Amino acid sequence: MGVRLPLLAAALASTALSLTALSACSAGAPDTEAPDVTGLTVLDEDPSHEHVRGPLTYDAAPPMGGEHNPNWLACDVYDEMPPLELAVHSLEHGSVWLAYRPGTAPADVDRLVALREGSVESGEWVLVAPYEDLRAPVVATTWGASLAVERADDPRLAEFVEAYAGGGQGGEKGVPCASAENALDVEQGRALLAAEAG
Repeated sequence: MGVRLPLLAAALASTALSLTALSACSAGAPDTEAPDVTGLTVLDEDPSHEHVRGPLTYDAAPPMGGEHNPNWLACDVYDEMPPLELAVHSLEHGSVWLAYRPGTAPADVDRLVALREGSVESGEWVLVAPYEDLRAPVVATTWGASLAVERADDPRLAEFVEAYAGGGQGGEKGVPCASAENALDVEQGRALLAAEAG
């Protein structure tokens, strides 16, 4: 009986931690002030931090926060649109998404990749990937903010990345999404969402 009680307590504690992790991961309000970047769009209210399994829909393209999958998208360079549910989780933890329209000239994609690699910790906090139906040729997005520009060499993109990559704007500053334990790539993320959709 003396052995069962500690084991039961450990199991209950583990279950409680798992349920807490599934409900939301924000430990607090965002702690980053909006930089002075011309054209910056900033949300008036902090989006939901709830973890939700399965496919989701978002109002903004790309989303600037909201409900998201418990797993992250690994910050990397992708040639296909990633699962939004995982990308949003990465944004919550301080990453920046440099999204571009499919069909963008390779030289412009290379500019975005160079911006990623020249950022905080050599891109640990930045993902570069296409996005269907963008409102501009390039949109930089993070939790609660975005910047739409006409050219990949617009200097405001560097200002955005410098201000937000690795920041606390999502309330979850900490582990870079390129090396997070539960970060998945695009293919793994799609398989996960398909399995969760049932």
